[in-house]
Amino acid sequence: MKYLLLIIFFLVSLTVVTHSQIVFPSPNQVKMRKGNLTLGREISMYAEDTTMFYLNFFRTEVLCSTSVRWMKKESEADICWMTDSSLSPEGYRINISPQQMVIMACDERGFTYAVQTLRQWVTGSGGNLIFTCADISDFPRMQWRCFLLDSGRQYHKISTIKKYIDMASLLKMNYFHWHLTEGLGWRIEIKQYPRLAQVGGSVGKGEEQQGFYTQEEIQEVIEYAGQRNITIVPEIDMPGHAEAALSAYPEFSCFGLPAEVPQHGFSQNIFCAGKEEVLHFLKNVLDEVCALFPSPYIHLGGDEAPKGNWDKCPDCQKRIAEMNLKDSHDLQLWFAAQMADYLKLKGRKAIFWGDVVYHDGYLLPDNTVIQWWNYRGRKDLALRNALNHHYPVICSSNYYTYLNFPVTPWEGYTEARTFDLQDVYQNNPSDKVISEKNPLVIGMSCALWTDYGVTERMIDRRLFPRILALSEQMWYQGELLDFPRFYQNILQEKSGLNNWDLNLVRFLKARKREITVGISRGIFARYFRVMSLEKMYFCKI
Repeated sequence: MKYLLLIIFFLVSLTVVTHSQIVFPSPNQVKMRKGNLTLGREISMYAEDTTMFYLNFFRTEVLCSTSVRWMKKESEADICWMTDSSLSPEGYRINISPQQMVIMACDERGFTYAVQTLRQWVTGSGGNLIFTCADISDFPRMQWRCFLLDSGRQYHKISTIKKYIDMASLLKMNYFHWHLTEGLGWRIEIKQYPRLAQVGGSVGKGEEQQGFYTQEEIQEVIEYAGQRNITIVPEIDMPGHAEAALSAYPEFSCFGLPAEVPQHGFSQNIFCAGKEEVLHFLKNVLDEVCALFPSPYIHLGGDEAPKGNWDKCPDCQKRIAEMNLKDSHDLQLWFAAQMADYLKLKGRKAIFWGDVVYHDGYLLPDNTVIQWWNYRGRKDLALRNALNHHYPVICSSNYYTYLNFPVTPWEGYTEARTFDLQDVYQNNPSDKVISEKNPLVIGMSCALWTDYGVTERMIDRRLFPRILALSEQMWYQGELLDFPRFYQNILQEKSGLNNWDLNLVRFLKARKREITVGISRGIFARYFRVMSLEKMYFCKI
């Protein structure tokens, strides 16, 4: 009965004319005012520095083809860009009256986010641009707001990488976690070890699983992201998920044998922690990674590293004895500490998946950050252990931030590995941890892993609309809307989010009655159909 009432509410809501603007994620403070600012075919603007990228971004994404005339005085301009050092980093204010719009921020990041809001605020009629009058004050809930894209299992075109950088910036995320090495593919060119990319980039046998990125291409992506206030955080997974690298250089495994590459999952073939030449090799790789990526954070993986080979490897067992370590898990902590210490010499922080802190042992250095992920398997064990050791933590619990988990079972994803929009909006463990306001918890990440061959054409249908709920949790500091109202906002959204061409996207599971939204041009066109799973199945790809 409650779902029937929910459906009736949606149907009625679509007949109501709304005067409020819908922005994802929601601005923290919005005071609506009377009237509109209506601008014609020529717009006058004032800025202290007219060469800034965000101004060109505004002209391209908001003003479109409208010509701009630069003014020397702010009082003469339709739109003014003003620096206000009293505002918090990444924050901004927008004041829109019928006569003028004033945009204020203390840094480029804030101005960029103001543009992203205005992309969704602007409407048009008769060749004019219309901005509903309001006073907007906005700033982020957390410092780390991240989207992860797994380009290790599946190779993505540079244009695709840029598309999802655009998405992350639009949703006011500030980090893009680029998973670049995996058992199914080594995607980053390392000039000192060319076979990593040449051989390791082609070990996958499926669709869109062959390829690598040259260092020039990576530099292009980094620059593109930086202009949009996105820091690219590369992940070089070690010691596990290394089958592609060990196919190219088998001498860096425990027994020097070519690695068999599993097309799903992972194997016992991981980097040997007992050989000095392996440490030397990985440090050389990190030299080139750090030379490419200006990010203060480098992700070193550390998850899903089975120790079967280490337990039998004479070199690893010798290392355990020499370093007075307890066991192979302690050896992984020692190995991780060597890599983190090396990054510390370069002024970088090392991020590890929570697997490395499941057990106590060799201490990690003070530039360590832990990314908590395996809520489904280990609940909050890694989170609490990391906090007990005073490591900063990024929350990315697979329930419910792993957007590769579909809405209904698919391929290797059983019912237990599915969730829908309502699950993530109301029950996300990462969001609940953020609410505890522990200063060591620096933020949240969401992920699109590409297990089981999630190809480029499938990505949008995995991300939307659930990523809108996650961006809301990352950014908005106030009390979240109840779910029916948030859902209604998605249905009514009409501008600014128009770069994703989807078919029919499933929002809710069949057990809640199927509510589907038809999407033709852009993310959210204004129609939907209500039907049962038996009538139409939208998650089968």
